Amino acid sequence: MFTRQIEELREIRTIEEFLQQRKGPILAYGLTDSQKAHIAHYIMTKFNKKVLVIAPDEVEARKIYEDLYSFNFGNASLFPKREALFYKIDAASQEVVSQRLQVIKKLSEGSPHAVVTSIDAAVGKLIPMDLFKKYQFVFKLGDTVNLEEVMKNLVTMGYERVQMVEGKGQFSVRGGIIDVFSPTEEYPYRIELFDDEIDSIRTFDVITQRSLENIDKINIFPATEFIAEAEHIKKGISAVSNYLNSYLSKIKKSKSGIAEKLQQKFEEIMEEITEAKRVENIHELIDYFYDDVYSIVDYMGEEAVIILDESSRIKQRVNNFQMEFNENFKVLLEKGEVLPEQSKLFFDYDEILKRVKNNFLLIMNTLAKPENELQPQTIVNFISRSMHPFHGKMDILVDDLKYYKNTGYKVLLLSGNQERARILKDTLESFNIDTVVIKDSEYDIQKGQVVIYPASVSKGFEYVDAKFAVISDGEIFGQTKRSKKTIKIKNADKIKSFTELEVGSYVVHVNYGIGKYEGIEKIKLDGIIRDYLKIIYAGGDTLFVPVEQLDLVQKYVGPTDNPPKLNKLGGSEWIRAKRKAKKAVEDIAKDLIKLYAKRQIAKGHAFSPDTPWQKEFEEQFPYEETEDQLRCIKEIKEDMEKDRPMDRLLCGDVGYGKTEVALRAAFKAVADGKQVAFLCPTTILAYQHYTNFIERFKEFPVKIEMLSRFRTPKEQAQIIKSLAEGTIDIIVGTHRLLQSDVKFKDLGLLIIDEEQRFGVVHKEKIKKLKENIDVLTLSATPIPRTLHMSLIGIRDMSILENPPEDRFPVETYVMEFNEELIKDAILREIGRGGQVYFVYNRVNGIEKMASLVKDLVPSCRVAVAHGQMEENQLEKVMIDFLNGEYDVLVTTTIIETGLDIPNVNTIIVYDADKLGLSQLYQLRGRVGRSNRLAYAYFTYRKDKVLSEVAEKRLEAIKEFTEFGSGFKIAMRDLEIRGAGNLLGAEQHGHIDAIGYDLYLKLLEEAIRNLKGEAPKEEITTTIDIKVNAYIDSSYIEDENLRLEMYKKIASIESREDMMEISEELVDRFGDYPKPVEALLEIAYLKAIASQVNITEITEKGNIVILKFKDIKSVNMQAIEKAIKEYGGNLVFSSQVQPYLTYKFNKKETIQKELIELLEKIKSLQLVEK
Repeated sequence: MFTRQIEELREIRTIEEFLQQRKGPILAYGLTDSQKAHIAHYIMTKFNKKVLVIAPDEVEARKIYEDLYSFNFGNASLFPKREALFYKIDAASQEVVSQRLQVIKKLSEGSPHAVVTSIDAAVGKLIPMDLFKKYQFVFKLGDTVNLEEVMKNLVTMGYERVQMVEGKGQFSVRGGIIDVFSPTEEYPYRIELFDDEIDSIRTFDVITQRSLENIDKINIFPATEFIAEAEHIKKGISAVSNYLNSYLSKIKKSKSGIAEKLQQKFEEIMEEITEAKRVENIHELIDYFYDDVYSIVDYMGEEAVIILDESSRIKQRVNNFQMEFNENFKVLLEKGEVLPEQSKLFFDYDEILKRVKNNFLLIMNTLAKPENELQPQTIVNFISRSMHPFHGKMDILVDDLKYYKNTGYKVLLLSGNQERARILKDTLESFNIDTVVIKDSEYDIQKGQVVIYPASVSKGFEYVDAKFAVISDGEIFGQTKRSKKTIKIKNADKIKSFTELEVGSYVVHVNYGIGKYEGIEKIKLDGIIRDYLKIIYAGGDTLFVPVEQLDLVQKYVGPTDNPPKLNKLGGSEWIRAKRKAKKAVEDIAKDLIKLYAKRQIAKGHAFSPDTPWQKEFEEQFPYEETEDQLRCIKEIKEDMEKDRPMDRLLCGDVGYGKTEVALRAAFKAVADGKQVAFLCPTTILAYQHYTNFIERFKEFPVKIEMLSRFRTPKEQAQIIKSLAEGTIDIIVGTHRLLQSDVKFKDLGLLIIDEEQRFGVVHKEKIKKLKENIDVLTLSATPIPRTLHMSLIGIRDMSILENPPEDRFPVETYVMEFNEELIKDAILREIGRGGQVYFVYNRVNGIEKMASLVKDLVPSCRVAVAHGQMEENQLEKVMIDFLNGEYDVLVTTTIIETGLDIPNVNTIIVYDADKLGLSQLYQLRGRVGRSNRLAYAYFTYRKDKVLSEVAEKRLEAIKEFTEFGSGFKIAMRDLEIRGAGNLLGAEQHGHIDAIGYDLYLKLLEEAIRNLKGEAPKEEITTTIDIKVNAYIDSSYIEDENLRLEMYKKIASIESREDMMEISEELVDRFGDYPKPVEALLEIAYLKAIASQVNITEITEKGNIVILKFKDIKSVNMQAIEKAIKEYGGNLVFSSQVQPYLTYKFNKKETIQKELIELLEKIKSLQLVEK
């Protein structure tokens, strides 16, 4: 991109000449930040070579990568560092591993590519590249494969075999179907074999498990950086054992405890490696397993160009890194965590130098400093300047552009995107500066010409001798417009597939209440085999539910983790609980509808359409908006422009961009001369929102104030006076805003953050304040989609469903609590200028834990925060922590929602096994909110005997951490909270008594009734025909998967549903046997029977009796026509409960004949209507 402008520079010519002759190193001075990326891009495109840029640290590497990514149109990768943890890890998240493997895959393919890494990552040791090339498997349609061989290879490649693929690095085999999710790919693959030939290859959706598109050829790359064949494992285990034994014999007498600990630890590690449970353990023992080890420099190949960014800082960083590592290592050695030889885990500076000198080496330093060690063959000095920021001040930019034009410069303005390019062109032309908006990056800019191109780099620069100036969007507008990619999460599918019933789970049967699920049992009655769900009730009573009635059974999900009370089979307790919940939801529905109707007829202020200022304000948002944000903003603005008062709820997880949506609504109100009040539940949140408002509105003449305890009584009095006079436009405050002395001159918009966190008294005051003004309520807890859908028309909601993807991943570890690890983690975070959350969820003992942290890291400043502290004291601690006065905050889970501190990028959770998955999900979301990698350590106590519940929870945490599975459980958990928040805390008791799903169902029915929609009359049909209908374990082996498919089959309502589930079964499990076909047909038969009011279908000899609900439910004209068509095979009997007698043709086709008959009756009924 824009390389033509510098190709005549003397410095560039010198670099080219030396590169062609493979002479070097070259030392280049004078290059500014983004210029370094531009030169790297020039070399790569001009010479079609791989380029490796080594930066002094991870933050610097990230910056260069982002610029190079822009210049190279995406043909650039970041190779992050891998942490060396010598402790036993139960599970680790895969984000960093995936990123590293993607780079290795691209390099193994040999195409020109730019890689940026830090020196921390460059000193890491890697296995031979040949192994990656050997274990890349290409599968093509029509290829012949050996299934056993494929499975064996996948295990060697680091894949884990599971029942259902839910995350990267997993594979499953069901009959002739192989599902595999490579860490380097966006979607998993499904390979279907016909005998041993590949019949089809498709991608599939990990949430719905359905195929997406067919492809002809795929490349499966390893899922681990440590591919170990049998000979590597044999060699490594033998070498480690020999070294371990010799070391133990030396220390046995003097350090018997440590010797014992080491022996136990390494025996466990070696067993895990041998059994391929955790090949990642090889990382810390890499030298023992491979004859040669390599670095990322070697992976680039000798033809690649290596660029060192700031060589003296790189050397200093390697030395500091080695020193820190050695100090930590010494402690680990004394504690019996490591073997002495493991200290050689990284290359030292000299070894890295030796490696880079094999390639053409370019050293890029900003300042002219002597460089003796690298012995440059020549030195080039670029005369360049970095750009100063214009902060949106167009007059200063125009002056600079006039100077550039008059002196014959070629000027490139980067606008970030097309919309900004248009605005910039219009603005500059109003100042008489001619510009051209271009789309071609190879455009030949003429002297004195100003061109605008929709791209972005972190900083602008100027090549003085080439008379070429690049001004970035960050300098022009004050902020760089980085695009936010978003992950699409299909909420409906996500929730639909939540059917993870396990033996021992609590379930709710709509008619019999809460029981305990004990598994699927095959029962043979009268020679016919069927599957039944076994459910145990209070007193040990057992209920067997035929799988075709699975729609009557749901997993019990309550508002807490506590197990529910079992109902008595046939007792009255369940009927009472259902009746009470029904009454409660009817009351809620009435209140909601009454409130909505009242606001519909109220008259409010109709805000004007957007002003040019509004557009300018929105343009200053430093990110591309997500589609969700744009939709929500549009919905809110449309509401504001109507003359009835808005009352809209905006829902979205932390970090999904709610605040920006609210800021835009606030700006719109202020632009119309109205005042805005932003109400927060806590002083700290008010302070944080206030600083956000100040920052975002700084370029506009808007007066913003804060009213809370952080203001003195004198300041509060002045603010209240100014509000009444109308000189304050936006007020951010706590419930102090609700007190009687606060009066507004012209309040137009009230924004409420987390309304459910206000008390009853405050809620009443909010209700009064709400009348006749526009109200926007923000909530961080997601709302269940079904609830959202049923509330359409009685509660206006905007939902942010898609998270921005550009947040840094959070490296997550599940492990035993270890003081040394905690010390390391805290020191590492403080060392990079960050802060740490230490979550200890018990007030009793929290001070003791804070003392332990202080003892472990005496240099760090530790504060304590918990909900039982006096409010003033808690606020002071939190604000001081926010302002960087403390390094570590030892806290309870009160940080779960609310505060957003980008500088906190490490979180340590003590006793993670005591927290729910959704809590851990939210806690993890508290870090990783800035431009650096974040760490989460979920720890449990050493050697603690865990309860069965905690054990299960820990297992779920491990799976969630490693593969992202269980995400739907976390979301479901949060949604229950969301429902509770929306409907009021008093509803928790009812959700508890009857379970969440049934509660929602009752609420939907109540709302439908009150809206005047005809209630859905549900007729349940019982079917007794003698046919084997079940899913055999030989077809679907895993009981949970079988249950999931039973649940789906039970939900069939139409022929289309039956066909769709039939396709899904074939897609996921292959062709199905006869009993599964019968099961599908019976499910559809049941659905269509209930649609024509038939309650019973019974086979007797060679006839079938079909009983109607009652005489009123029979459409006689339709029945008469059907009888005429079927002749003597169909007879109608008019009784109290009328019925049809049907004589079937063949036993084998009984359900198909019945489906045809009922479809005929249904179509005739429609005609008669």
